[in-house]
Amino acid sequence: MMHQILVKRIYDAPSPEDGVRILVDRLWPRGISKERAAVNEWMKEIAPSTELCKWFGHQPERFDEFSARYERELEGDPLRNELADRICSMTAEQNVTLVYSAKDSVHNQAIVLQRWLARRSEREER
Repeated sequence: MMHQILVKRIYDAPSPEDGVRILVDRLWPRGISKERAAVNEWMKEIAPSTELCKWFGHQPERFDEFSARYERELEGDPLRNELADRICSMTAEQNVTLVYSAKDSVHNQAIVLQRWLARRSEREER
């Protein structure tokens, strides 16, 4: 049975349903201790590039273009693909929660990554 890939703000309390918690931000979130974060792993290399984040600026009207650009970064980078393989393999054992720090729970890189990983898994199952 495949488990789920979930998404959660790092400022929200961890829960047992989270399974493996992976921080997917390039920078460590402000004001969060390692203990409070309760992350199992920090995959800063899978985060969008600094240039793309600066361009996006958390402006919801740019989210569709941000998503497309971030997915191109994910597709074209062997290291990101290796990390994606690791995340997907973890779901064989338990849930994986992609943890992020953005205030916007709809327009952020973890949502894009979650959707991309789901599509990638579906392709591999065929």
